[in-house]
Amino acid sequence: MHIDFREAGQSEHRAEICVIGAGVAGISIARRLLDAGHSVTILESGGFDYEAGIADLNAGPSVGEEYYELDHARLRMFGGTTAIWGGRVAELDPIDFRKRAWIRHSGWPIGYHDLRPYYDQAYASFDLPAGMPTANDFQSAGLRLPDFDEARLGIRSWAFDRRYNRFTYRSCQDLVDHERCTIFTHATVAEIEVSDDTGRVTGLQVRDVRGKAMRVVARMFVLASGGIENPRILLASRAVMASGIGNGHDLVGRFFMEHPHARGGRIVASRTWDLLKAFGRRHSIGGVTAAALLVQGEKYQASEQSLNTSLTIAPRQGADKVQFWAMRAYNRIKHDLAPSKGARAAWMSVKRTAATVQSAIDPLRPWLLNRLGYLELALLVRSEQAPNPDSRVQLADEADELGVPRAKLDWRLNELDIHSVERLVAAVGTEFERLDLGRVEPASWLSGDDRRWQTDKLVSAHPIGGYHHMGTTRMADDPRHGVTDAFGRVHGIANLYIAGSSLFPTSGWANPTLTIVALALRSGDHIAQRLAANDAPPAS
Repeated sequence: MHIDFREAGQSEHRAEICVIGAGVAGISIARRLLDAGHSVTILESGGFDYEAGIADLNAGPSVGEEYYELDHARLRMFGGTTAIWGGRVAELDPIDFRKRAWIRHSGWPIGYHDLRPYYDQAYASFDLPAGMPTANDFQSAGLRLPDFDEARLGIRSWAFDRRYNRFTYRSCQDLVDHERCTIFTHATVAEIEVSDDTGRVTGLQVRDVRGKAMRVVARMFVLASGGIENPRILLASRAVMASGIGNGHDLVGRFFMEHPHARGGRIVASRTWDLLKAFGRRHSIGGVTAAALLVQGEKYQASEQSLNTSLTIAPRQGADKVQFWAMRAYNRIKHDLAPSKGARAAWMSVKRTAATVQSAIDPLRPWLLNRLGYLELALLVRSEQAPNPDSRVQLADEADELGVPRAKLDWRLNELDIHSVERLVAAVGTEFERLDLGRVEPASWLSGDDRRWQTDKLVSAHPIGGYHHMGTTRMADDPRHGVTDAFGRVHGIANLYIAGSSLFPTSGWANPTLTIVALALRSGDHIAQRLAANDAPPAS
């Protein structure tokens, strides 16, 4: 059942489980709990499409590294930012879960083996078979890949979801029609209430920009509003806990991570055609659309004390060029237009048309443009960011229209982030020289004594980062090191869980969506088990 909170007449709503946020995390955990026989209420701050007044609730200052405007960095509507995502599906590597001695604050409270069965189930959410295409799968499909030394340089892949609107309202009719599911839109959580002993959540204060208010009471609560909004809501809930909920050790909002993008250099190649065919386009592998990329081998990461950073080999204009008019037009559609349903459809139409053309004529087009000097073989970096407690989300002095303090982002990169890119580019150079594939020219910003991360607007349609907000309510067994336990339950609070990539202690190279779904399924099972065992406080 759907209820537009703006039209609702009730001042209180009672639920068994309340999920805050209808993005991929909230939708996934809601479906899991419904499948287990429970009743779920979903609170979504936005409606079914972009609304400027609602989007303004996302606005706030950014005081660290250059970043996207915060009201542009995420969508407040049913389906969340997946309404404009690129469909990349990938798993974290086993090394990403481990404690790495050379990376401070690394290590998850779970291992890859704990998430493996949930990864297998998560693929079904994207109509994909379980498991990522491997280098052998690419070879079996007739694609020639270089025989890299895997200790130094590994080949990974993305799979691509073919539906760009999988989590929007029209694609979630199963939730709308479910007899045990209630969806409120235009219902923004302004504060989480906790008991006087701080051991449990007693209710939520829900508001609308038009002045309506409602209190929601439930047995279990799941906060699934994204890596910026999750800490904002916790920090702003100060009626009983002066520093915010879950913030007894000053960890809420810290460790904000992205996947920062950059140009790592270029390849002057003698085998340009083969490289473009292998890495410069997508491929059909067993019916799955996939693309290959490069990462540092685990042994190389340890010996060079670097992060699990990745890169792709992509045809791009040189860093000193003026952007092609077609790319400028594409970026205007994607970034300058409000992301309404019509604008999103136009962007996706242009994107699909470009993909169709590229699949038909590439690698001939970029090969010719490279030979003519218009394009180079760029090393497009998508980096793991080191977990850094000084990179954080805080509350700003200004409040939004509902009276909630706005989020303030202080995104910070450090020397390890740059070192890891430099070592990956060096590994590519060594392997390309060994295999006689060409010569690598590292980007100039990777050398020198006072190195700073350098963004390149010509290297990607989203040149700063992937819009991946991670780490701000990180998991840890010890509350001195994390906000939640290994199942996403906030330490010390019996009935409050968090879902989404804000749980990630480290980011790896992989896009977070598949891992978000896998963690949501795992947390959903845990909540269902607790409810079945009656191990949850009653609703207030």
